[in-house]
Amino acid sequence: MSEFIPSITITDFKRLKVAELKQMKCCEVTSDGEYLFTFINPQTDYVRRQSEYMGEMSNTVGGKTPQEILEAMLASA
Repeated sequence: MSEFIPSITITDFKRLKVAELKQMKCCEVTSDGEYLFTFINPQTDYVRRQSEYMGEMSNTVGGKTPQEILEAMLASA
């Protein structure tokens, strides 16, 4: 876990409304003490661009698109 940004459980994160998310600082989201993802709420255009760039870099390594996940969920239902 990061020492530099706060953390929140996925349960509490899912309770938040859009207006609350827009007010929140960046934080790590955890489940049962395990890291899930980092919520980035960029306060400047520069930070947003850097976040997008880092996301693109991570996507080149692997993972599925949201559409692929949703299609798999629908197929198994």
